[in-house]
Amino acid sequence: MRALVTGGAGFIGSHLVDALVARGDEVRVLDDFFTGSRANLNPAAEVYEGSVADEELARRACEGCEVVFHLAAHKAVLRSVEHPLPTDLANTHGTLTVLEAARARGVRRVVYASSSSVYGGTAPVPTREDAPTVPRSPYAVSKLAGEHYCRVYHELYGLETVSLRYFNVYGPRQRPDGAYAAVVPLFLRALLDGDRPVVHGDGHQARDFTYVTDVVDANLRAASAPASRCAGRVYNVARGVETSVLELLAAAARVAGVEAEPEFAPARAGDVRRSRGDAGAAARDLDVRCEIDLETGLARTLDALRRHG
Repeated sequence: MRALVTGGAGFIGSHLVDALVARGDEVRVLDDFFTGSRANLNPAAEVYEGSVADEELARRACEGCEVVFHLAAHKAVLRSVEHPLPTDLANTHGTLTVLEAARARGVRRVVYASSSSVYGGTAPVPTREDAPTVPRSPYAVSKLAGEHYCRVYHELYGLETVSLRYFNVYGPRQRPDGAYAAVVPLFLRALLDGDRPVVHGDGHQARDFTYVTDVVDANLRAASAPASRCAGRVYNVARGVETSVLELLAAAARVAGVEAEPEFAPARAGDVRRSRGDAGAAARDLDVRCEIDLETGLARTLDALRRHG
């Protein structure tokens, strides 16, 4: 199979590229390296450098591909609050551009990376896909818009689309540097450096942490599941386990073998209070089961951080 991975130099995308290459697929990567890293690139992948919002480039990248995994995005909630227009260009317009390119080039299926942030923290917990969506940041709005575009392209044009709502993905290659770094690499880096990890808010806000290889597996299964079962639909990708930020810090400290004394800071704009996914639909339709427990995932992430920085 020939596949295109947009955002294939990023954290999740590069792991997906590695998995596709390992099973013998011909892989293309479309990435502008805004947040992705050339160090993440698999040397077997063909690289198209530029924005997913570039119509001509997207069409060239999609030429001859059977499946497009669309992971390219401006991902940080806080960045989207501070810079909403670039977020919308990359996420909303970029998704529409990729869908149109896929349609024009006869791609069979587009697997779209969405986010649990579309729920906005108001839905019942655990949260099913039919819960109300009340996004609380420009990033979440853009991800929900992309889901609707995927559904419409399936209904209007017959393009097979599957949208996956990721719940707090973590793992190796997730960068601990920068103003918009995620909580897991920030905690691990601080613990390794002997610093006090910063906890925003009171630390009792809860998340459903999902290890990156489980997310990669969900993408692969979403690409091959029967269209009659999943095309045009959206699925949670989650372990279904709720962990508070303070519990996460305690688990990270146990794995690192150190004591953790947090430093508290104001809550971040756009953050939700609780997040936990009901992954029953993904198990039923895609045979997806997220199986890596938190401490195992943290240990693997910590090992990669020690080895590669």
